[in-house]
Amino acid sequence: MLKLKRDYIELRGHQVWSAQGKTFGKKKEVALLMHGGLSSTESWDYTVIPALARTHEIFAYDRSAHGRTASREGFYHFDFQTDEAIAYIEDVIKGPTHLIGWSDGGIISLMIALKRPDLVKSIVAIGTNFHFDSGLSLIEENPEIIITEDEAAKFALRSPDPAHMQEVIIRKAYEVWNSEPTMTTAQLARISCPVLVLTGDDEPFSNNHTIELYEAIPNGRLAIIPGTSHFVVKEKPKLVQALIKDFYQNLDYPLTTWPRLRKDESERLTEGGEN
Repeated sequence: MLKLKRDYIELRGHQVWSAQGKTFGKKKEVALLMHGGLSSTESWDYTVIPALARTHEIFAYDRSAHGRTASREGFYHFDFQTDEAIAYIEDVIKGPTHLIGWSDGGIISLMIALKRPDLVKSIVAIGTNFHFDSGLSLIEENPEIIITEDEAAKFALRSPDPAHMQEVIIRKAYEVWNSEPTMTTAQLARISCPVLVLTGDDEPFSNNHTIELYEAIPNGRLAIIPGTSHFVVKEKPKLVQALIKDFYQNLDYPLTTWPRLRKDESERLTEGGEN
C-alpha cells in the first residue's frame, strides 16, 4: 500500500498536519482527500487510498480542530473550513485537483466547487448532505457528551489542544451540524465538474435528500451501496474502491442508452443521434 509522508506545514500562519504520497513514473493526476467531521487523515489509510495509489498523487490534511491540527477561532463553521481547504489547494497543491470528501469533507468539497470552480476537477462526495435540514434525526441539538478513556487518550496523543478542548470541539460540531450547511439545489446546479455521489443506503439523512443532491448536479452520478451506513467506506471498502476507480476511468459526460435526467445533454452531445 502507498504510504503517505506526514508532517506539519505552515499554512497561512497556522500549523497544519499534512500528508502526501507520490506515485512513481509519469506525472499523475492529483487528488485531495477531505476527511469527515471529528475525524482525521488516518481514516483514509485502508479505505480509499488503495483506489488511488497507482493513479494519483495524493494529498490530505487534518483540518483545524481535527486530528493533529490545533483549533483556532471559527474552526468548525463550513465557510471557515472551505476557505482553509482553498488555501491548502492554492499553497500546497498549487493547481486544480480531484476532491474526495467523506461526510463533512464532502460538504466542503461541494462548497469549494461553488466558491472556486477553477480549483476542482471532479468530486467524490461520500455520505454527504447539502443542507442541515435533511432528516438528520440522529443529530441531537444538545447531546450529552461522553468521552471514554480511550477517546481521551487518543486526543491527548494527537491534538496540540489542551484536554478540555475535546468536549468544546465536539459540542461545536453538533452546533454546526444543526445549522449548517445551507446549500440549495439551485446552487448545486452551478457545479459543472463530474461528481460521484456515493452513499450507504442507511445514512442518518434521508435517501430522498441524497437523490435531491444527485439530481441537482448536472454532471452527477449516483451510487447507493446496499447494507451500509454513514461508515460505508469502512463497511465495504473494496466496493467503494471499485466505484471510485470506475469513476476515474472515464470522467466524460455519461451517455446512456435510455436517459431521463441526461436526455437533453445526451442529445446535444450525440448531435441528435438515436438513443
